[in-house]
Amino acid sequence: MIEWLKKVSLFDNLNDEQLEQVVRISQRKTFNAGTTLFHEKDMGLTFYVVLSGSIKLFTRSAGGEEKVLSLVNGGESFGELSLLDGGPRSASAQTLEKTTVLELTSKQFMSLLETHFDITRAILVELCRRLRATNEHVNDLTFLDGRTRVLKNLIALANRSGKREGNVIAISMSLNYDELAQLAGVSKTVLTAVIRELETRGVLQFDLGEYKLNLDKLRG
Repeated sequence: MIEWLKKVSLFDNLNDEQLEQVVRISQRKTFNAGTTLFHEKDMGLTFYVVLSGSIKLFTRSAGGEEKVLSLVNGGESFGELSLLDGGPRSASAQTLEKTTVLELTSKQFMSLLETHFDITRAILVELCRRLRATNEHVNDLTFLDGRTRVLKNLIALANRSGKREGNVIAISMSLNYDELAQLAGVSKTVLTAVIRELETRGVLQFDLGEYKLNLDKLRG
């Protein structure tokens, strides 16, 4: 378990003894794909660290329309906002594949922050990163066209979770077309048109369970 925790950015600066303390106050759970961990507006009682797999954070409109806000991969965390401000969940969370998480309850989480400033600082850095990402997303929706937003999101996914071999990056495909469109803030029609164009140019290649991004073709 400690070797898994060492891959989590929040725990970068903890030694083995401190990581053992984290293990003692947490619970490891594995969920199948499609499992909802919590719903928007639920009271936040648990903080999660993703050890493996991926989770989408999303909201729903009054009419039932879904909007994917972000994708959380192994080594990342989520759910801390409700624990910090005492408010309800700002989004729902659902697994996209078989996913293993580390759960910490509100009391355990706050105790961890009080005794380990390194983790508190890492949480603050992460929240600032998310705020900057939100500001950038709003700017993108205001000033970038649909095609550019799709490209930017594909590249962002490649940078976060892709495996590079030479000038080709392979990315596990955990999001479907609807979810990719929501993430980019475009219609499914626009997404499909952009993907077809990229495939024709050789920029994108779809294989079973993944897509490949050719950087040479992208620059061409």
